Amino acid sequence: MSLLLALASPVCTSAAECAGQGVDTFLGTPERIWASVAALVAVGSTIIGWLALRNAGRWKALTALTLGIVGALNGAVKLAIADGGLGTGNGVFGAAMALALGLLGALLGRLALTRGRRPEMSR
Repeated sequence: MSLLLALASPVCTSAAECAGQGVDTFLGTPERIWASVAALVAVGSTIIGWLALRNAGRWKALTALTLGIVGALNGAVKLAIADGGLGTGNGVFGAAMALALGLLGALLGRLALTRGRRPEMSR
């Protein structure tokens, strides 16, 4: 299955509609949407943190740090309250990715902040 075909396929809006389409689980549960948004925030923080390390921008570093903390906290809370494991529609995989990438983004933001504050050694 190609990526375009997967993106173009219709998403069902209820469990009964999904069963009629041959989909075993409901694709759009609120838990999955929460985890997906948290993972997207965490991915954004990682990208912004990497850019902040390259360009030494203070606002980029603060943004990466903030978004990383928000993504990691949402991922951790989602993992803590998930009822089932992978494949149950509870967003466990997205929450785990949000936690890992959020921590990475926060780390990159913190490194960019400390790198920008280093005093120059005078001779």
